Amino acid sequence: MSLSINTNQSSMVALETLNTTQGDLAKTENAVSTGKKVANASDNPAAFGISSQIGGDIAGQSAVNDGLSYASQIVSSTNSAANSIINILQNVQNAVTTVGNNLGNSSSLGQLDKELTGYMKSIDTIARNATTKGINLLAGGTTGGTADGLGITASSLTFVTGLQGDTQTLSGYGALVSATTGAKGATLTDVLGLTTNGVAGSDPTSNVFLNASATGASLADSSSDPKKAVADMIGRVQKAIVAMTNVTSDLGSNQQTIDSMSSYGQKSSDSLTAASGALTDADMSAESAKLTSLQTKQSLGIKSLSIANGQSQNILSLFQ
Repeated sequence: MSLSINTNQSSMVALETLNTTQGDLAKTENAVSTGKKVANASDNPAAFGISSQIGGDIAGQSAVNDGLSYASQIVSSTNSAANSIINILQNVQNAVTTVGNNLGNSSSLGQLDKELTGYMKSIDTIARNATTKGINLLAGGTTGGTADGLGITASSLTFVTGLQGDTQTLSGYGALVSATTGAKGATLTDVLGLTTNGVAGSDPTSNVFLNASATGASLADSSSDPKKAVADMIGRVQKAIVAMTNVTSDLGSNQQTIDSMSSYGQKSSDSLTAASGALTDADMSAESAKLTSLQTKQSLGIKSLSIANGQSQNILSLFQ
């Protein structure tokens, strides 16, 4: 190789090698700092595009999971209210059975009338309070009840169950209760057959078992044999208990379904995240080893370039 002060081939080769090393080192340092081997489209257009699409699916699945969690909370709250109502209905059955022991005592029946009416108020209050963000599945009865001035704006719940937009709707339980009891009305105690002509948002002022009087109370059904009337009253309460038990069974079934979908949704979200990471995440152990290697090559490249640049100085010795 000839010596020239105009063209230093060794220097050019050393400089090209150093520039290549510098470019590789910049990429590796970026991978180490970001944790990604594909941080933008220029790194790998295909992988970046697929990862971006998966990112959209991850965001969508997250929204689905949030919706399922919200639905689960509403179902759980409604189920708690329904179980509390069943407990009250058991007290109602006890009170109604006690009526049979006090048929000739108007004063005692008056006390029982107040007790039963109090239970009716409790049932409707619990049903109205089972409201989450305006959604109530219990208080609407079979003839409306959403415009009650208490913040109830919907008697059904619709939520998304999957990325493709599939939905599921939980309707108010007034129709289910009515199918068991045969009663209708605007409040839960109406459709349970325990009160009549109830007004949505208002406490009941009476019950179907006893009529209040100046001296106490008497049987509401005075046209038949008193013993038969008591038996019919007990049967009415038992139907109400069966109706609310059907509600809790349906709520439990829906809770299991929602929990199952939530579990699958979380696993799906994790799988999507892993798929995106497989396309874009850097192998940090490999990048660390590569970084050390490139830093060494960079030092050697700088040394080689320094030696190559020094060769032109050797020409001066030829003229001494």
